[in-house]
Amino acid sequence: MTDLSLIQIVLIFLIFVWSGFVRTGLGFGGAMMSLPLLLLVDDRPLVYLPIIAVHLLIFSTLTIWQNNRKTTAGDSKKISTVDWAYIKKALKIMIIPELIGVAGLLTIPAQIMSAIIFVIIAIYSVTYILNKPFKSSHPVTEGIFLALGAYISGTSLIGAPLIMTVFVAHVAREKLRDTLFALWFILVSIKMCAFLIAQVDLQLQSHLWLLPATAIGHYFGLKFHKRLIQADPVVFYRVIGSALLVVSGFGLVSFYW
Repeated sequence: MTDLSLIQIVLIFLIFVWSGFVRTGLGFGGAMMSLPLLLLVDDRPLVYLPIIAVHLLIFSTLTIWQNNRKTTAGDSKKISTVDWAYIKKALKIMIIPELIGVAGLLTIPAQIMSAIIFVIIAIYSVTYILNKPFKSSHPVTEGIFLALGAYISGTSLIGAPLIMTVFVAHVAREKLRDTLFALWFILVSIKMCAFLIAQVDLQLQSHLWLLPATAIGHYFGLKFHKRLIQADPVVFYRVIGSALLVVSGFGLVSFYW
């Protein structure tokens, strides 16, 4: 990332602040709501995905640790904020599609991968605008959503909305975010192993100035999440969905300029 202009660096810093805020505030969507913006600044998915992955590993672990410490403080009985039983059940379906997705990421050309990401984001954004996000109501449907979400997560880290629709029906609301964080940690760890095997540049120097950006977003995301548990997020999703649709449309059109 040493070849970026000052304007690009500032934009990327702000986008990572946004990524940290969304990830911590919602429990999902940090990559989905930042990757399209990053690709508009610099169209190289494999530059940003390792950075996003490392940030997710760090801040998901930090959030779960903080919440479990608060839960167990002054109480001799340990109560986990993560539903490990359902994670184990879901991973039986998700692990193979996740591995296939990781392999696809490492073989598909960057421009094609970017186009696929923009199309996926556009579809997601419309469901948010119409307030009709993907929903699961049958074990077979849930299995399809988990498998497809795992594959998309393996390719680009943006399969969270599909996966979340299944988890929200089976995990207690107060445990949902931390359970999702634990799942993302497992899936992203697989992707990081693939990056290391394939000798993908992890952009370690970039973490020195992008980790603080994500930390800023993480701080405000924690405050937002407290309000979100009791508030109706419909309006928020519609605003974000509209913005994502514009960004994705612009990104797809830019391929033909």
